[in-house]
Amino acid sequence: MAIGMVNESEEAEGAPRPFVVGVWLLLCALMVFAVAVLGGVTRLEHAGLSITSWEPLAGILPPLTAEAWAEEFAYYRQFPEYQLVHQGLDLAGFQYIFWFEYTHRLLARAVGVVFALPLLFFWLTRRIEGAFAAKLVVVLVLGGLQGALGWYMVSSGLVDRPDVSHYRLTAHLGLAVILYATLLWFASSVLVTPPGEWGVRVSTGFRLATYFGVALVYILILSGGLVAGLDAGFDYNTFPKMNGQWIPPGLFPPNPFDSIVTVQFLHRWGGVMVAAYLIFLWGRSLDVRVPPVVRGIYRWLLIVMAIQGGLGITTLLMAVPVPLGALHQAGALVVLAVMTGAAYAITHARVRPEAGIHILP
Repeated sequence: MAIGMVNESEEAEGAPRPFVVGVWLLLCALMVFAVAVLGGVTRLEHAGLSITSWEPLAGILPPLTAEAWAEEFAYYRQFPEYQLVHQGLDLAGFQYIFWFEYTHRLLARAVGVVFALPLLFFWLTRRIEGAFAAKLVVVLVLGGLQGALGWYMVSSGLVDRPDVSHYRLTAHLGLAVILYATLLWFASSVLVTPPGEWGVRVSTGFRLATYFGVALVYILILSGGLVAGLDAGFDYNTFPKMNGQWIPPGLFPPNPFDSIVTVQFLHRWGGVMVAAYLIFLWGRSLDVRVPPVVRGIYRWLLIVMAIQGGLGITTLLMAVPVPLGALHQAGALVVLAVMTGAAYAITHARVRPEAGIHILP
């Protein structure tokens, strides 16, 4: 699908990459999306500490016998989450939360396999080469670090308090989001067909404004990680005021990122500010000379952000039911995907210079 773009990296490295490479990268991005959403569900189900060890290879198999389940459950009962949160939980209840965390970990492992094995094949068959192959190796390394970071997060909830560090949870989410957006960008570099004609680039100011929008959406997602890590969505379940106040008491504590009231305040009003900024970007896209299809991406930004805002407010007002919480997290990733698409499009878009006017590239 040609949309008025050129791919500078392909021009520098030679022949276009096979279509199957783009499909593979898009599949990996969708799998990361699923892992991130399932991680959010696992958090909402209070299931993230149900597996109390990290065995990257041996942990692929769940308990397969009654004796193995009894042993796993006995081990779980030694940790603070059972003793302080799930006291009296029976084996059936343990199995319920176990399967959320187990599936989350299994899907994360599957992402690693689905990424690593085709990467090796495409490299050996010279379907990917040079700088592009090196970048994908970096993604592979970051994916491995993401697994280790996930265990580092879980381990923080196995010592004294039955809850993971909200800082580690946010870091774990943040790296997953970076991997997701990077895979989408690389997939776009393969699947978006250059049009075969050249023009001039869209203005630098508008491109930078779009990149800033990506950063704002990413920061908003990180603030959502802090909200999830502190269970802050279960308090102040009113909107727009927080329990009848625009400025709630305790908003400026010594450490604001440890405060439920502060992180929720920042996330809810951060969402409003990001929505306003995306409206600004859309308005600028009507004035700046960009291809019509690219301008349409900014229109989609407004639509997905409006849906996401509605999901966020509804989730808050209903005190975070699991289905709505999962949809809200999925919505954040959809907004980021469209925002990343806008950034990619505006980076590679070209427009014909108007007669008699010189436009600097």
